[in-house]
Amino acid sequence: MTLIDIGNTTACVYKNEHLKRIELKDFSPNSFKEKVFYISVNANFSVLPSNFINLEPFFSLDTSYIGLGVDRIASCYYIDTGVIVDAGSAITIDLMKNKKHLGGFILPGIESYLNAYKNISCRLNYDLNTTLDLGSLPNSTKDAISYGIISSIVTCIKEFAKDETIYLTGGDSSFLNQFFKNAINEKNLVFQGMQKLIKDLNL
Repeated sequence: MTLIDIGNTTACVYKNEHLKRIELKDFSPNSFKEKVFYISVNANFSVLPSNFINLEPFFSLDTSYIGLGVDRIASCYYIDTGVIVDAGSAITIDLMKNKKHLGGFILPGIESYLNAYKNISCRLNYDLNTTLDLGSLPNSTKDAISYGIISSIVTCIKEFAKDETIYLTGGDSSFLNQFFKNAINEKNLVFQGMQKLIKDLNL
């Protein structure tokens, strides 16, 4: 079974429990000859070959949220109760309680934070210090930027999640996982939601 999640910058292809990320400029739908189940948040890929089956119309999620993206819906569909954090180009945070979506919010992704600093001044153009200790006060510009980014993301999620289990997914999920005691890293959560839907509806 081939599953594809088409995002804003990449297409993630999941097949035989293996994940491959393809830059959209290199993504060719016509190269897939088998049946493909997909979701897409990218309007440029609204028309795809006939062997591509769009799962979005089949999802049903109990929520009053207006404009919830199908990638977030897929992740929430798989989790009955907990906080789902999808750390990609944007970081989305959603709360599920007894199979009901209660709401959520969106933060910039880590790369967007770094670009924002760079746009302020070329002197703030640094890579993230991924080994930063949040328990120590920064003493360099690189660490100060890294602290501001990581701390704001982690603190915001912790305040929102409280005692709920946090399910992390997305490209930066492994990195963020170290900052939470009650987190589970589920890198393929979107695809687990897609697989659950296919199984539930016998598609």
